[in-house]
Amino acid sequence: MAKEVREKHPWLKIRLNTNDNYRGLKKMIRNRKLHTVCEEARCPNLHECWAERKTATFMILGDICTRSCRFCAVTTGIPNNVDLDEPRRIAQSVKEMELRHAVITSVARDDLEDGGASIFAETIRAIRSLSPLTTVEVLPSDLNGVYENLKILMNARPDILNHNIETVRRLSDRVRSKAKYDRSLAFLRQAKELQPDIPTKSSIMIGLGETKEEIIEAMDDLRANNVDILTIGQYLQPTRKHLKVEKYYHPDEFAELKEIALNMGFSHCESGPLVRSSYHADEQVKLT
Repeated sequence: MAKEVREKHPWLKIRLNTNDNYRGLKKMIRNRKLHTVCEEARCPNLHECWAERKTATFMILGDICTRSCRFCAVTTGIPNNVDLDEPRRIAQSVKEMELRHAVITSVARDDLEDGGASIFAETIRAIRSLSPLTTVEVLPSDLNGVYENLKILMNARPDILNHNIETVRRLSDRVRSKAKYDRSLAFLRQAKELQPDIPTKSSIMIGLGETKEEIIEAMDDLRANNVDILTIGQYLQPTRKHLKVEKYYHPDEFAELKEIALNMGFSHCESGPLVRSSYHADEQVKLT
């Protein structure tokens, strides 16, 4: 088995917090046989979010992805059958956890005709039924690039539609599997056209060999497609089988990118070494 890569930069240190909230949440997720991207993708902010019970990111449609992106630690293979009871279990967990904000993401399910859109929609409705004060953000794949699939999802009216372009145009085909840069931009634009009042959001990893000019170009592309919220974080190599880190950005560089983003017109930007797509997501609903 490949060894995990250990980063030594002081600004990449993770604050551990294993209080009762964290332990209780972890036990509940195990008992309900749920998956979280917090664990599957080795999010560095897991302890902070779970310990405060602000937000959690649930991964629906199983834990096996049909794509093999070269930055991602999620298992690739042939997925299991869709669990139709999963939306109910997630909604019950959200209620018991008293979450302020729930993020629903999934593995890519290119084997499904709707890309999993109907299960996303059912999960939103289930959470709204059991925990009406919890805001819901969805982070789907491109749903096979099919407009009708996106329509199914947007008709359920999530509080935020999040879809990540992940990297700059030049590196997209190398970094991502099957997903296309322009298709992702179209996905975000169409989501806004379907429900203009629902904020859209995207994320960029940096440190894969992009230039500053390319980062700014990607930010321009997102604004040109009416994306409201942007997150920018440092790419960290999950294992030596994945793409290597070409550069570690200093926190001052992230601060500069945030200032550029806000000047471009993004309503909110989280930018920092440990920022991930759902970092401080609960605070972003009220800022849009």
